[in-house]
Amino acid sequence: MRNTSKLTFRRSLLWLNGLFAAAYRWRCCLVVVFFVPACRAQVGASPGSIEPATAQNQLAVNWLYGAYIPKDAPIVALDGKERYRLFIRQSFTTPGIYIKTGFFTIHDQVRNSPPEWGDGFEGFAKRLGTRQTQFLLQNSFTSLGNAMVGWEPRYDRCKCDGFWPRTRHAIVRNFVTYDRSEKHLRPQLMPYVGSFGAGVITATWQPGNPDYLVKGYQSAVTQAWVGSLINVLGEFAPEITRKLKKHKK
Repeated sequence: MRNTSKLTFRRSLLWLNGLFAAAYRWRCCLVVVFFVPACRAQVGASPGSIEPATAQNQLAVNWLYGAYIPKDAPIVALDGKERYRLFIRQSFTTPGIYIKTGFFTIHDQVRNSPPEWGDGFEGFAKRLGTRQTQFLLQNSFTSLGNAMVGWEPRYDRCKCDGFWPRTRHAIVRNFVTYDRSEKHLRPQLMPYVGSFGAGVITATWQPGNPDYLVKGYQSAVTQAWVGSLINVLGEFAPEITRKLKKHKK
């Protein structure tokens, strides 16, 4: 009976893992198929169309792609209190971090990584706790580092036109950010420092004596491709939403 329950649990996780993977591929396909022609015809935001800065457009956090600044909103540097509010929203009060934790936990469970934890409910709970701790540490290190140097923690949607310029902006912004002037570019170091540090710390209680530096490196590499993908989704989210609503009608 116990083996049957374990088999059912693993099959459910395999199905969920495939579902999450298909969802991410499907979203990427939507961007390419539906919006290449549409984005070429878009008109960039003119100075007259820029809205005044408000808490709503400066501290916006989406469940999928995180903190962002809308295209028609100005980029205004955050003070300490606003940075703290943004950190709380990103780490506790919006579902994004929990969805990310669930996705990576299911992936680990399907791969039975690390194998010493087993593929049952107890192993799943350990992987869930480890991933949640990892992403909370990553957010904490990233937010603290950006606050110390005064760098921009949010993604700003491109005020440019066209599919490829916007895509380029989204990918490049995963590797550069703005300083406290919101005009001069700086290397986007903090998400990678945060990813590396969180990977090293969570490796300390994993079985099998893993190499801490390798775990940190793997976490930083994951930030490179996941961060770029999330930025692209965040860039084209308004068009994706309108297209989906139109199809529903």
